[in-house]
Amino acid sequence: MKGQMARPTQVTLAEPRGFCAGVERAIEIVEQALARFGAPVFVKHEIVHNNHVVSDLRKKGAIFVDSIDEIPVGARVIMSAHGVSILVRNQASERELRIFDATCPLVTKVHSEVKKLAKEGFEIIMIGHQGHPEVEGTMGQIESGIHLIENKDQVKHLKIEDPNKLAYVTQTTLSTDDTADIIHSLKNQFPNIKGPKVSDICYATQNRQDAVKLLASEVDLVLVVGSPTSSNSNNS
Repeated sequence: MKGQMARPTQVTLAEPRGFCAGVERAIEIVEQALARFGAPVFVKHEIVHNNHVVSDLRKKGAIFVDSIDEIPVGARVIMSAHGVSILVRNQASERELRIFDATCPLVTKVHSEVKKLAKEGFEIIMIGHQGHPEVEGTMGQIESGIHLIENKDQVKHLKIEDPNKLAYVTQTTLSTDDTADIIHSLKNQFPNIKGPKVSDICYATQNRQDAVKLLASEVDLVLVVGSPTSSNSNNS
């Protein structure tokens, strides 16, 4: 109506929100390396999927690379929070690179699970996103015997040698709801499949997804501030 004042917009911030401890740790490792050794400091892949953080660190002297071959022999390299494969670590050693590991501790836990399961003779299903650096790093902990699936429809197409020696792990930054559906399908098709004792999905990811669900029921619009390449931003 003419002359009527518009209702003021109220902004409600989700709680919790922001970076998890693993991301903050990775950023701090790059910051400390730059402060101690000076520029340049090389980083395998973007340290985290956040354009503002990456841009700021790049201005300070961090150089982000996709391949170890781009790094001069003997230089310092930081492995991103997403983790890397055994092959990448071997390539870094061959180039005599000084390695600083910023891999998220939870991702390292999944890496250990994969290696332990493979050693025990299990075939492994990795639930995650094709091409994501965390998935590439996790699957690259062993040479063979690991399969990637992205959705529940792919479960029926799996070719497994021994259903009684089958286990699954997940990417740490997935949608809890979507992952639960995939795990349900896996258990229906492979009743004896073995899962992790504790969910591989990051507790901070779960908390933030729960916060978004709660917020969505209370507001007209939810805006997620994040990178298009981040699973955390895209899978709540």
